[in-house]
Amino acid sequence: MSEQTPSLPPSSASNADSVARDLRSLKLSAVLYIVIFFAKLGVYFATSVMALLAEAMHTLSDVIVVGFLLLALRWSSDAPDEEHMFGHERGQSVAALCAATLFVSFTSIRLYEESIPRLFGLGHSYTPPQRFDLAIGVIVFSMVLAALPIIQMLLHKPSGAAAKAQFLELLNDELGLLAALMGTVLTRLGYPLADPIATVMVATLIAWNGIGLFRENFDMVVGRSPGPKVLAEIARVAAEVEGVLDAHDVRAERYGHGMVRCELHVTIRGGTPIEQAHHLELQVRQRVLQVEGVRQCHVHVDASTVQRV
Repeated sequence: MSEQTPSLPPSSASNADSVARDLRSLKLSAVLYIVIFFAKLGVYFATSVMALLAEAMHTLSDVIVVGFLLLALRWSSDAPDEEHMFGHERGQSVAALCAATLFVSFTSIRLYEESIPRLFGLGHSYTPPQRFDLAIGVIVFSMVLAALPIIQMLLHKPSGAAAKAQFLELLNDELGLLAALMGTVLTRLGYPLADPIATVMVATLIAWNGIGLFRENFDMVVGRSPGPKVLAEIARVAAEVEGVLDAHDVRAERYGHGMVRCELHVTIRGGTPIEQAHHLELQVRQRVLQVEGVRQCHVHVDASTVQRV
């Protein structure tokens, strides 16, 4: 026996509010990233500081991610339909895979192509950096803007997976800006190789983030197991339901960030009336849906053939 619809689903109003908040946050992030991107790019053309070009590309990668996620969030919030019976949540992971591919194949490689020849004195001549005060000013301004949400998260101490991921991304942004700032300052002090070195560091950070993003979301698309601890917890809470003899054959997959779908078998006493068996199934599903991350649960009821006194 199984029921595809959870007996304790989150309210549609709560889901709608959550999606609306996420959309507002992403839209605000997109506007902020676009402003910073054009500021960095404009100052790069005015100063020829390559680290600013690297940071502009870093911000562009953030713009691309936010853009993909905006589209994916709208689509993934749609209710299940005849063609996508388990929902559209994997759309966000597909969008992230596309963004990660762009990180590595476009942004990062392009920066390596610009910085490595300059680092070894190869290639064509280039315009030496100038107007360092303007370059340092826009980097510091960007660092201040990126620090504001970090401070907010530190004050509120986020515990969710998505919030933690966003916190780490903001820290990565700060590290990239710090590398650009150090490269620009050292170049101003008479160390011209500091600029391409800082560019290589930022390009490497972008590539590292892109590869990590690809690996994480690839697992969502192919449906990787949430791990033995989650599987054991599902079996434990199911077996604790009164009337259930044991829980076994637990299978689960991750199909979104912090989202798990599972199915399991439970054994009940042979000869149990079907109404009581159905009631036990509902109780098991309710308990399993309380396990962190579990959003969908399918329960199969088996009758024990062992006679118990």
